[in-house]
Amino acid sequence: MSEKVETMNAAQPGLVLRNVSVLLHGTPLLTVSLSVAPGEIVTIAGASGAGKSTLLSYLCGSLGGGFVGAGDVLVNGVVVNGLPPWKRNIGILFQDDLLFPHLSVAGNLNFAIRPDVRAKAERHDRIAAALEAAGLTGFEKRDPATLSGGQRARVSVMRVLLSEPQVLLMDEPFSKLDAETRGQFRDFVFTQIRERQIPTLMVTHDSEDADAAGGRIIRL
Repeated sequence: MSEKVETMNAAQPGLVLRNVSVLLHGTPLLTVSLSVAPGEIVTIAGASGAGKSTLLSYLCGSLGGGFVGAGDVLVNGVVVNGLPPWKRNIGILFQDDLLFPHLSVAGNLNFAIRPDVRAKAERHDRIAAALEAAGLTGFEKRDPATLSGGQRARVSVMRVLLSEPQVLLMDEPFSKLDAETRGQFRDFVFTQIRERQIPTLMVTHDSEDADAAGGRIIRL
């Protein structure tokens, strides 16, 4: 079992984990207490099987497969671990882009915009702004299958950001990209996080990704 403890104020803005544990068939895998401020990227690093991805599953409310989580997860001072996943305001970016193959690029982005944004013009403007930020202006009608790996990755992250998450979780988000694309996409993602002031928790086994994040690294 690995344990990390950090002094914190539970009411502070951002993400706070308070004695969060993940157990498998009753055996603790890890216990973590930490805080992530707006715009900060905290990396959890460790070997495969250390429980990194399982921790993210607990935070976003999708834990299963014999695992049990305990401890409080606070988003901007509100305990969310008792809420269903769609009410937690937590976005997650996986190593796979998970774009919907039956939707266009614009359709994928539109899917993420909050339902209360009803005006078509407003939704169109948000999609256009997202594509411009991603360097993909004019790609609205493109089929995701026609995009390069780097282009798909950019659409994927903009889809997450369009959902306006209060916290972002990233699970090995750069691991399937080639070296050149990886560095460019990593810089793009980190810039978006800092500009939007999103508290972000990233798990990775790659030391280069951890160092590039420029924040604290918690090793399991």
